[in-house]
Amino acid sequence: MSSQQVSVAGRTLKVSNLDKVLYPATGTTKGEILTYYVTHAEQILPELADRPVTRIRWPEGVAQAHFFEKNLPSGAPDWLPRVVVPTPGSSRGHTHLTFPLVTDLADLVYLVNLGSLELHVPQWRIDGDGVPQDPDRLVVDLDPGPGAGLAECSRVALLVRDRLGAVGLEARPVTSGSKGMQLYAALEGTRSSDEVSAVTKALAESLAEQHPDLVTARMTKAVRPGKVFLDWSQNNGAKTTICPWSVRGRERPQVAFPRDWDEVEGAAEGDEELVQVLIDEV
Repeated sequence: MSSQQVSVAGRTLKVSNLDKVLYPATGTTKGEILTYYVTHAEQILPELADRPVTRIRWPEGVAQAHFFEKNLPSGAPDWLPRVVVPTPGSSRGHTHLTFPLVTDLADLVYLVNLGSLELHVPQWRIDGDGVPQDPDRLVVDLDPGPGAGLAECSRVALLVRDRLGAVGLEARPVTSGSKGMQLYAALEGTRSSDEVSAVTKALAESLAEQHPDLVTARMTKAVRPGKVFLDWSQNNGAKTTICPWSVRGRERPQVAFPRDWDEVEGAAEGDEELVQVLIDEV
């Protein structure tokens, strides 16, 4: 059946084109992607909670055009939670935008049914009045350059983990579902995004100085072959990262997947099977 009415979290939603192939390389359909999100809602909903959600949408599948969407579509149902927040940067002249919030399974299914394969969130949450708070987590984005991959990312992840651990922060690894990895560390929410960015930048530059053959803190493409770029800028209050457990809009339906440190340590030691394990698909 291509479309149907479904009851989700007390709401009646129409889900459409369930048999549409969104990933031609694997034949994965929209219905299968929706099933993945429903199956893993228990894991992804806490990651999305109280964070404005930006979406990358592929309505016709990953082989066709996609677009990045911040503002909530005008046709969104009244019951979908939303928040109006200041949007510095690439807001096309708007000082504020209305972002959706995902509070339950119905909200999640609604957004995914629109072709929102990727869900991105900032490092901060809103309070009960819809006011943005200081970030409650720090992120270090590990992006391998040409000639580097998840094995090199894993080695660098261990360096970052140890450095954060030395100041009492416990890092959590998440493979990005693309070619890299993110490390998250919980914060008390008492520092601004600018302060967190400055600290993370200093960490990245220090590791690049100590391990120049493996790490770079510069985005410049010319210096990145064989190295892992430590992108500290994702802590900027206007930026977002892929939400853990989100699907990615790549050739194959890979997932931003939380990892165990045992897996990362094995991959860092060159275990090819564990490197492959770090690549998950729906």
